[in-house]
Amino acid sequence: MKAIALLSAACLAFAAACSPSAKQVTAPPEQAKPEIALYALDCGKARVQDADLFADDGSFKGQARDLVDPCYLIRHPAGDLLWDTGLPDALLATPSADAGPFALTRTVTLAAQLQQLGLAPADIEFVSISHSHFDHVGNGGAFAGSTFLIDPRERAFMFSDEARKAPEFAAYAALEQAKTTSLEGDADHDVFGDGRVKIIAAPGHTPGHRVLLVQLAQAGPVLLTGDMYHLAESRERRTVPRFNTDRTQTLLSIEKVEKLATETGARVVRQHVPEDFSALPVFPEALK
Repeated sequence: MKAIALLSAACLAFAAACSPSAKQVTAPPEQAKPEIALYALDCGKARVQDADLFADDGSFKGQARDLVDPCYLIRHPAGDLLWDTGLPDALLATPSADAGPFALTRTVTLAAQLQQLGLAPADIEFVSISHSHFDHVGNGGAFAGSTFLIDPRERAFMFSDEARKAPEFAAYAALEQAKTTSLEGDADHDVFGDGRVKIIAAPGHTPGHRVLLVQLAQAGPVLLTGDMYHLAESRERRTVPRFNTDRTQTLLSIEKVEKLATETGARVVRQHVPEDFSALPVFPEALK
């Protein structure tokens, strides 16, 4: 009789658990991470009559080329990062300005594009650059209120006695006094602490040249490569510009960037190549 009673109780308990009124215990749904958006901004264009300077093996000698000069805004739930600041907005008043071998133009300012998103330079939490050549720091001074993320080797290069004599120094001089986060060594810098926006050392073009890896929910990983590759053919041919600071470092960095692209499956954006820029959503649309 005792066994029968126990069996009855077990059956009643099972029936109660399966009844519609029974309270079901389910695991809470996994919370999706808020999306990141990447905006490609038009920060100028350049025409070069002889692209020989972009390869020390003479690959491009005598060839005229058109280059784009983008800036990139990464909007993250924890803040905004501006990557590169392009040619100076002041160029808008000049139909075509000469800078050595380059003819430079601007048709819209960086400030005006930010305004389309309801932003001013003072609203940008972080500013960083692939490197400090004139076409990447032309509006740097406008972001001196942001936290400046910079490789210390590049900071020393851009604020050296020689750099201070260059005409473009005034465009970014104010960054010397900006709140600065020094990106020490060759370790990746995780901008927002969640692994989705990383600044990665790739020296050689300049002493502290860097690239940016952005993990997007829909588009996947995107690798903004600064001046790793100037022309469409530069990547395939592994060419080294004549004006790079270290040839050996450049080739090592190319291998590092290519390995990273393969491992992550990242979309590689050659920042000066017109077709790479035009393949991105037209501002103010974003890649997400």
